Amino acid sequence: MLLQTPHSGFHWDGRQQPFFEGWYYRLTLPPDCPFRQTSGPQTLAFMYSLQAPRSLTGARSQPGGGSVQILGPEEQYFCRSLPDLSKFWAWKTKLGHGQSRTGKAPMPEGYWVSAHLHKGQFWDPAQARMLRWRYHIEPVYGWGSPQARQQSTAGWLSRLQMFEPGWQILMAHGWATGWFELQDLSGDGQTTHRFEFQRVPAYAEKNWGGAFPKKWFWIQCNAFDQEPDLALTCGGGIRRVLGWQESVGMVGVHYRGRFYEFVPWNGKVCWRVAPWGSWQIWAEQPDYAIALRGHCADPGVLIRVPTASGLDFLCRDTTRGLLSVKLWEKQGGAKGLIMQAHSQQAGLEIGGLDWTADWDHDP
Repeated sequence: MLLQTPHSGFHWDGRQQPFFEGWYYRLTLPPDCPFRQTSGPQTLAFMYSLQAPRSLTGARSQPGGGSVQILGPEEQYFCRSLPDLSKFWAWKTKLGHGQSRTGKAPMPEGYWVSAHLHKGQFWDPAQARMLRWRYHIEPVYGWGSPQARQQSTAGWLSRLQMFEPGWQILMAHGWATGWFELQDLSGDGQTTHRFEFQRVPAYAEKNWGGAFPKKWFWIQCNAFDQEPDLALTCGGGIRRVLGWQESVGMVGVHYRGRFYEFVPWNGKVCWRVAPWGSWQIWAEQPDYAIALRGHCADPGVLIRVPTASGLDFLCRDTTRGLLSVKLWEKQGGAKGLIMQAHSQQAGLEIGGLDWTADWDHDP
């Protein structure tokens, strides 16, 4: 099954500068993950970006190039530059992209992604090891009702590229089957730690444009306790629209074959997000209401994001967030509870500038 969303293809037209395009893929690992060294949930998150290219045949503006970032088991962080844009490829009409790297690694480096397959391997010079993976994807939910044409996450106007940046959930929920391994080459011998997984929750999204938001937050989870058919994505940020800025947020829920969407054009989205550790979101529209509470006691991990001066650590992320969700149906003046769920494996994030106090938004 293929639920292709709008904006799945590569956006850059060779003219817009500055420009970036980034992709995020997440696997939520089961409790018996053999990489576990301490208690707590585990995730594999792959982040690819391409920034400020002038030509895909070698020339590029400065700063520019590609990168791969991986948030691995125990939230270990890995980053590798991919400077040769002649090694980058992407499909224009559907999800598919990849890039290889030439250098002094003991094995070839690169990645390859489509809607149904993700594979790659990269050298970690700091720890003298290879990171390798390959898995197949069974999509379950794209973005929108699975029985209908898939939707743009930012609404139909996003097709006109009015907003900076664009944002699209490519797959709100799916199942991944494959393997991930760490191959240690630091000693005289060779040690390989390999983990094979069957149908673990998978997620994918992307963003693109001339600028990252000035400030943003993000929540994602599709691994809830006792609720295998539940996927949630929430985000809010200060984005640019035709020369001015606005604060905008959304919540999207796929639950038991239905899609519940909370966006500014169908209701109201409010939030209070701390500089770190607390996310509170309330949203409603004519028929439904939802409340989210996220919490993280750990410091999280700093992640690089595109800026005008290149990749910079302007994002703090965790894949071990605590998240509670309540969804109601509105019936006249009353509310009937549809779903209540919890997870200890939520993705929680803040990014951008001016995180000196709580961010309150109540339009």
